[in-house]
Amino acid sequence: MNPFELMKTMGSIQSQMKTIKEELSKITATGSAGAGLVEATVNGEFMVQKITISDSAMAMNDKGAIEVLTASAINDAINKVKEKTEERSRELLQEIQRKN
Repeated sequence: MNPFELMKTMGSIQSQMKTIKEELSKITATGSAGAGLVEATVNGEFMVQKITISDSAMAMNDKGAIEVLTASAINDAINKVKEKTEERSRELLQEIQRKN
């Protein structure tokens, strides 16, 4: 492959990777713990977007339990985001392969 073709290919790959990264960052998932007492929403960049603590959880008046439920809800959301990003990555790579 000559250097110009290689540069063209590299530019195409970089563009495709940027598209994939942008697409994956749009993914969100909500996890829960304690039968919905605490919910957490995480995005495709693994940043926590929202935490919801139910009135029932607050009424427990148990800081330790709420902390554990919050961590569990976040971990649940992270696992869901991982699954979604893996699935979407496979789809995007298949789309790219079909185009080439």
